[in-house]
Amino acid sequence: MTTDVPRVPLAPLSAARSLATAGRVLRQLRHDPRSIALMILVPCVMLVLLRYVFDGDERTFDSIGASLLGIFPLITMFLVTSIATLRERTSGTLERLLAMPLGKGDLIAGYALAFGALAVVQSALATALALWGLGLDVTGSPWLLLLVALLDALLGTALGLFVSAFASSEFQAVQFMPAVIFPQLLLCGLFAPRGTMQPVLEGISDVLPMSYAVHGMNEVLLHPTVTGDFVRDVVIVAGCALLVLALGATTLRRRTP
Repeated sequence: MTTDVPRVPLAPLSAARSLATAGRVLRQLRHDPRSIALMILVPCVMLVLLRYVFDGDERTFDSIGASLLGIFPLITMFLVTSIATLRERTSGTLERLLAMPLGKGDLIAGYALAFGALAVVQSALATALALWGLGLDVTGSPWLLLLVALLDALLGTALGLFVSAFASSEFQAVQFMPAVIFPQLLLCGLFAPRGTMQPVLEGISDVLPMSYAVHGMNEVLLHPTVTGDFVRDVVIVAGCALLVLALGATTLRRRTP
């Protein structure tokens, strides 16, 4: 049974309210060192492990390291964002905020800004480690590699915000990972070229954003300049992140149990 929370007329999207929401989320995360460690350190640790798994074959690391540099941030941001946002939903924090003159857009923008700031730090550290610490050899600009890694992390943030609406516990939030992340991981072209897949799977791969994230990384790996395919990949990944954020706003309800 649900009861309506008194509604306050909504104001247009406000930069001040979005920044205030982002600040509140960051202050809460500051007291959760495990989440910060998961977001910032785990991608770096995984890259180090991958580098020394292929210690005798640096070419293999070069060929898949760039792709995983985009995949690791996406996965970690998905996990942390989905769990952190679920806590806000189940504790009633989101509903209390929505009873105030705070629009859904302000909330989503605030959460996206907070986790996006962490995504910038995460992507910068992972990219720097891969290029200058682990010797990842790329033909293109490191800044392009960082751009794709950042967009991948933001996509993971958007997906985490969205799926948190459909879980009632942290365990359920983690269970969404096999449904949302694993199919993309298998079909993104990391394990086999997409063109060699069964046609139906190739068609599914063509609509999954991780496929374009991996392809964008490979474009930087192989080409010294910005290519048309790279621009397409970046636009698609960014567009998917914005679309999922918009869908996430529709899951915010002004009702309480």
